[in-house]
Amino acid sequence: MALDVAQKQEMFENRLRKMFKHYSKLARRQEVACYRFYDHDLPEFPFAIELYKDVVHAAEYKRRHGMEDEEHEAWLNACKQTIAKVLEMPFEQIFMKVRQRKAGRQGQYEKFGEEKVERIVPEGDLNFIINLTDYLDTGLFLDHRITRGMVRDEAKGKRVLNLFCYTGSFSVYAAHGGAASVTSVDLSKTYINWAKRNMQYNKLYKDDKHEFVHDDVMEVIKDIPANTFDLIICDPPTFSNSKRMEDNFDVQRDHVWLLKQLLKGCTEGGSIYFSNNYRGFELDKDKIPTPHIKDITAATTPFDFQGRLHRKCYLLHK
Repeated sequence: MALDVAQKQEMFENRLRKMFKHYSKLARRQEVACYRFYDHDLPEFPFAIELYKDVVHAAEYKRRHGMEDEEHEAWLNACKQTIAKVLEMPFEQIFMKVRQRKAGRQGQYEKFGEEKVERIVPEGDLNFIINLTDYLDTGLFLDHRITRGMVRDEAKGKRVLNLFCYTGSFSVYAAHGGAASVTSVDLSKTYINWAKRNMQYNKLYKDDKHEFVHDDVMEVIKDIPANTFDLIICDPPTFSNSKRMEDNFDVQRDHVWLLKQLLKGCTEGGSIYFSNNYRGFELDKDKIPTPHIKDITAATTPFDFQGRLHRKCYLLHK
């Protein structure tokens, strides 16, 4: 027998309550303030729901739901009320959006609105600016929490390059770890400025040490100077357009070329953190000119993404 609307909301509430109780306990134990506690657990409620200290960001995965606009708005509102009830949180502190990822990196840069509802949230003894309303993502990818800590642990005295830097969270961690210099590169001026703000807020911004480059990252990679950086972070899009490359960038097809370029730019004994979100990605180890490649996907998967994460992460040494 088909469930009615109220019964479905009750089902959603029960699932939310169970997951929040479980993940909040783990988060308290690990002193984590920002974490995901629901990710499409029920097919009828296709949300990724994250707590950022004292606010919630809920993104609905786009689907064919068969509802008219007004009906869908009412349904979203009911879901928002359910989330507020379970977390015992004011309704106004729940922020919802529909996730509509577009091909390439352009979807990430697309702006939804101009509300600019921002918060400062803690992670790893640092603080980050998130935006809850205007973009596809908040500005802080929670699944790389552990990877950022690994970068900080080995950054001391090193020259660091952060490619596709987004809002600069890896750059902030590297600077906090005592990096000799951090160069952050992104195609988006918005994100470069956001990265600067994150660095400034943590009182780590120094003109003579840290550089922010607004440029096509693929061009920077193509022209990377040899033996320049001790530590490189590269989390490229699955697909991307680049003016100077003959073709579009495809991470599966082009990752060997990419890693060869990064190894060229890396100093002897230097490290490269390479990750991507392509679900079926396979690293072609035999064509990459270093024997020192370690799959650190499992080691860098936080408790709130166990069994739910499709990204791959590797650590390479030159």
